[in-house]
Amino acid sequence: MKYEIIDGRFTLPTQRGQASFSEILKWQTSGSRQKWPKHIDNKTYPPPPQRVDGKEIAATWIGHSTVLLQVAGLNVLTDPFFSKRASPSQLIGPSRVRAPGIALKDLPPLDLILLSHSHYDHMDKPTLKWLARNTKAKLITPLNNRRHAPGFETVELDWHQSHTHGEAKVTALPALHWSKRTLGDTNKSLWAAFMLETPLGLIYFGADTGFGTGETFREARELFGAPSLSLLPIGAYEPRWFMAPQHMNPEEAVEAHILLGSKQSLAIHHGTVQLTDEAIDAPVAALDVALAARKLTAKDFTVADIGETLLF
Repeated sequence: MKYEIIDGRFTLPTQRGQASFSEILKWQTSGSRQKWPKHIDNKTYPPPPQRVDGKEIAATWIGHSTVLLQVAGLNVLTDPFFSKRASPSQLIGPSRVRAPGIALKDLPPLDLILLSHSHYDHMDKPTLKWLARNTKAKLITPLNNRRHAPGFETVELDWHQSHTHGEAKVTALPALHWSKRTLGDTNKSLWAAFMLETPLGLIYFGADTGFGTGETFREARELFGAPSLSLLPIGAYEPRWFMAPQHMNPEEAVEAHILLGSKQSLAIHHGTVQLTDEAIDAPVAALDVALAARKLTAKDFTVADIGETLLF
C-alpha cells in the first residue's frame, strides 16, 4: 500500500480520512450514543518487573492503546496516554473513565516509545513532556511527528523504513487512518502501525486502523511472517457507516488476527475513554462472539484488565 502527498498532506486515494462537517453533524445528532460510567475503579495488580529476560514476552495493558512491552531485556511503551482527557484541553473533551493501570512515575526504565500518530488519544503531549524529562527512551514515530514531541532522541520513519535498537528492529507499516491536531494540519503528519522484531519473535502494534480489505495485514504477514503477539484495536467503531474507514470492529480485529497469522493477540483501544457510540462493554462481548464464529478462544485473542501483566 502507498500513500500520495497532495498539497503537503498524506493521502490514501481509496480511503476516506477526516469526515466532512455534514457527516460529523449527522453522527453527533443521531442520538445513538450509549451512556458510559463516569468512573470505574481499577483492580490492583502486581507491578511489572523492571526487565524481562528468558523466553516470554510480558505485556501490561495500561489503558486504551498504551501497552508496556517487555521482551529480551527491552522495555517498549506504545502510544503513551496518561492524561485525564484526550483533548487539546484538560478542562473539556473526552474523559477517561479508568485511570492508567500504572502511574507514570512507576514505569520501569524505558528504551523505546512507539508513537503511531497525532490524535489526542494516542499523542498525549503532557505525558510525552513528562517522559522526555524523566526517561532516556528513544521515540520512534512516522514522518512529520517529531515537531509534536520535543526533547526526545527521535527517529522518524516512512512506511517500510526501519530502525535498529540493539537486538530489536522497528519497522513502520501502513495503516488505514489519518492525522490531525489543529484545524489546519489535517494529514500533514503520517500515521503507521509498527512491527517490532525481537530475539523472541515478532510483535505487531496495530495502533489505530480501519480494516479495509485486510490488505495491510496481508502485507505485514508477507513481509515479516507471523507475529508471536499482535496488539489489535477492538473499540471506537460505532456507527459503522462513519467509523469503518478508520477503526476496526471486533469481528474485523479477529479477521486481522487470522490474516496476520498471529500466534496470540491482545485487545487494545477499548474500555478507557468514550470516543464513539458503543457501550463500554460492547467490544469485549462482540469479540467473544467473533472468536467463537471462527472457532477461536480467548487464549488466541486475549482481553487483559487495565494494569494486568500477561505473559505470552
